[in-house]
Amino acid sequence: MSSTYLDHLPAAFRADPFAGDFLCAFEALFTGRVDAGGPGLQQRIDDIPLHLDPLTAPADFLPWLAGWVALAIPADWDTDTIRGFVREIVPLYARRGTIGALTRLLQIFLRPLGGGVDWNDVTVADAFDDLPHYFQVRLRLPDNDPNRIRAARETARAIIDREKPAHTVYGLKIVFPTMRIVSEDLIRAEGRGEMLTVGGNTWLGTAE
Repeated sequence: MSSTYLDHLPAAFRADPFAGDFLCAFEALFTGRVDAGGPGLQQRIDDIPLHLDPLTAPADFLPWLAGWVALAIPADWDTDTIRGFVREIVPLYARRGTIGALTRLLQIFLRPLGGGVDWNDVTVADAFDDLPHYFQVRLRLPDNDPNRIRAARETARAIIDREKPAHTVYGLKIVFPTMRIVSEDLIRAEGRGEMLTVGGNTWLGTAE
């Protein structure tokens, strides 16, 4: 298969079969060829703007792109989470030190912990007139999984310590259910096997 670069040469050079084979290497390098197995240099240069957008950048380029905005990517984040956060982090930096920015950062970092943590599960309050420069962060978790509680506490403290104004102090409160009464249908739907059931293997109050 001859190179298309022959079209740019005088007719005298096009007559030699070696010229077509010789130019294939340069075409594969600069322009790209289907039989070469990858894009050429020109195509890579044209694709540079795509690498600078977290929504279109290749997955293996995202950690490097995150480094531009001083973001260390947690190892357990999936590609979609990384793309969304890198895209959002620059506007959040402009609001750094505010309740809204801290709430959003906690929401994003806690979401990969599982359990369906959403915006309403993270609350930051600073209305404490008797405690100046104090704020409280409240996290509500859907269950009492000790691993999730520990991970949420460690993650939240790391984010708060990094993002809070230097002159402030805070309290971290993690709320989780200690007991849940559910129907037998829900037990079967969740596939949890044996659980406490009121009137079955659990009683509330006295026997009288």
